[in-house]
Amino acid sequence: MKKLLTSLIASAIALCPSQADAKKVHTIGDSTMANYDESATVTRGWCQYLQQFLTGIEVNNRGKSGSSSKSFYKEAAFWTSVKKQMEPGDYVVIQFAHNDEKTGGTDGDEVKAYYTSIGDTDKANSTDYRGTNPSTTYKEYLRKYVNETREAGCTPILVGPICRMYFSGNTIRRNGRHDLGDNFSLLTSNGVVEKQSVPAGDKSMDYVYQMQEVAKEMDVPFVDLTTGTADLYLSYGDKDCHDILGDGDGSTHLSATGAALIARRFVQLCQTQGLFTEYANLTGDLGVTPGDGHMGQAYKGQSLKKEFMVTGFDLTPATGNVIVSATEGLTLSADGKEWTSTISLPYDGGTLIQRFNACVTLADEGDFTGSITVKAGDKSTVIPVTASAVNLAGGTEASVYWRLEKDESYVVEGPVTAIPERFEGMYVQRYASPNAKTIWPESTGFDASRKTQRTLITGDNWPDGEIDEVSTRYIEFGVTAMPETTFNIDEISYYMCGCGGNGMCVKVYYSTDDDFANPVNIYEQKKMPANNMLDGKVTPVIKLEGGKSLRLRFYPWYNGAANGKTLCLSDIKFHGYVTSADQSAIIDTLADSTVTDTAYYTLQGIRTVNPSAGTLYIVRDTYSNGEVKTSKRIY
Repeated sequence: MKKLLTSLIASAIALCPSQADAKKVHTIGDSTMANYDESATVTRGWCQYLQQFLTGIEVNNRGKSGSSSKSFYKEAAFWTSVKKQMEPGDYVVIQFAHNDEKTGGTDGDEVKAYYTSIGDTDKANSTDYRGTNPSTTYKEYLRKYVNETREAGCTPILVGPICRMYFSGNTIRRNGRHDLGDNFSLLTSNGVVEKQSVPAGDKSMDYVYQMQEVAKEMDVPFVDLTTGTADLYLSYGDKDCHDILGDGDGSTHLSATGAALIARRFVQLCQTQGLFTEYANLTGDLGVTPGDGHMGQAYKGQSLKKEFMVTGFDLTPATGNVIVSATEGLTLSADGKEWTSTISLPYDGGTLIQRFNACVTLADEGDFTGSITVKAGDKSTVIPVTASAVNLAGGTEASVYWRLEKDESYVVEGPVTAIPERFEGMYVQRYASPNAKTIWPESTGFDASRKTQRTLITGDNWPDGEIDEVSTRYIEFGVTAMPETTFNIDEISYYMCGCGGNGMCVKVYYSTDDDFANPVNIYEQKKMPANNMLDGKVTPVIKLEGGKSLRLRFYPWYNGAANGKTLCLSDIKFHGYVTSADQSAIIDTLADSTVTDTAYYTLQGIRTVNPSAGTLYIVRDTYSNGEVKTSKRIY
């Protein structure tokens, strides 16, 4: 009996993850946590800077813009992919609520089902499925995360969502604290009833309270970051909170300063509960994010830039300057305009929270190494900097091009395969010139008569209250590398604008995952000036191995309720060079199959059904093995 008891205790200890075993902190949630590309937007997520306040453990930030507790769980690209990265002993930090509120406290799926049952397809289609009810479906999804995290041998931590900056005098309103009790919707047998309310003591519509209830029920640590951020916001006051901590667009998203302060506040709150005690880094030492300075790859002759965040707390003297210096080959800038080898960052009150940028121009092929030193008094930290220059010499030029003037056809040049345009929650309204006032970039030489593809939300009505992307609404293009080849992509380009008003917003991503699990944000624009075509060309370094695909997605939303407003797209292009261990194999792959379809396009990219004899066309041949070859020839 004694041996059996000892064995059971040993087994229980083995199954119980400990801090000493932890390798990573996986953070899941919405846009307030997510990583952002500094070249695309000023918005930052608080988990983007969490690593700066934790040492000895890796932060894997998987916060995703537009996610609710339901959508992050149900959409395969997110929770499923995070679980594959989790190892026994890891932590999983869980923060949801912002997008759970999309249907006013009702469950989006239940509302869709009601409208479907009465035959109102328009309202069913326009209902946001992401919404959850705080007392029912929200709690159900939190329980799923907790159970599945524990099944993986990891420790779940429930985190109250950060506040919205909804001030009412010296308080944050109930809805700012994610309690919809003052104004919520209710699904009844007769439909949705809006503008409902309950007394302040009734917590049935309070997402944070319901999260706490799940934490108590399942014996899970709960970190009240909702109250933590409310206190932080109130200490700044309404104006400074928006101006300093916010990103300048609404009352939800954060600036770099706001994100860094909240990341630090989170770790402080964790410490008071005995969480991350051996990893917390809250001393007066200088902190820099990111700490490795790896700037990536670029083509020879190009420049790479990277943003760094520097924080210092309890610095002595209380007022002074932090000096940042770089080794040869690197330049620094505090404002993105003036670049030198040394910059000075002033601070006051013993506190520094400031960004700077580093730039390297890759003049020579191969690897670049250097370093950046950040120093304040007797405190200093050194950041190693690396970069690589890539030479694209050799290979077969290849591209896929969608003109989008008349239809969704595309032209393939070289040994690659196109993934046809695909719509999710969007459709093509028509192909037309936006109007006579359309402004194209001067470099294009195009005028207002040039037609574009006008895309519209399914149902035609953009809903009110959207402040971020919707994961189930996008337009997608893609390209696939042929077997036994590598497609070295050096260009992703497009033109885009909003038409019908200035409120069109969009985020643009690419991903090399078939399920779009790890997207790279390359562009973000809010409230686009109507009819101003934007040039979205980027020059990435992407090696697409045989059989792998690259997908480009546009996620649009509108600033406020609107009807008929369109996102206009034109001239989508992927370009690069295809290489193979045996270059002749590229040609042989096509030579060994027969042509099953031939399409003719004018030199302007317009498909023609009746080609004219003696005319030069772009000809797209589709082969029996599924490959496509494009050439120019006279019919």
